[in-house]
Amino acid sequence: MAWVYLILAGICEIGWAFGLKYSEGFTKLGVSIVTVVVMILSFVLLSQAMKELPLGTAYGIWTGIGAAGTAILGIVFLNEPRDLIRILCILMIIAGVVGLKIFSGEAK
Repeated sequence: MAWVYLILAGICEIGWAFGLKYSEGFTKLGVSIVTVVVMILSFVLLSQAMKELPLGTAYGIWTGIGAAGTAILGIVFLNEPRDLIRILCILMIIAGVVGLKIFSGEAK
């Protein structure tokens, strides 16, 4: 179950990153409230995952999901640059996340 919590926490991290963009510096009340709620949910889910997973593994995967996911969605939905070097860097983040999962030493 820890891995499910961790993946959900990473997805929430993507959500709150987008929320930060659309809250326009927390000047839009509704978006700001949703962003803060999703931030809290992300941290709660991460803390639940850390009950069973090593700190470095959980935190690395959480930030990796958030960073790669946000960058990919930025390319897809916000017309952010899609040059080859940027895509290769995102792929390296994903490779790091997969590596942490594979070599975490956890049987869960």
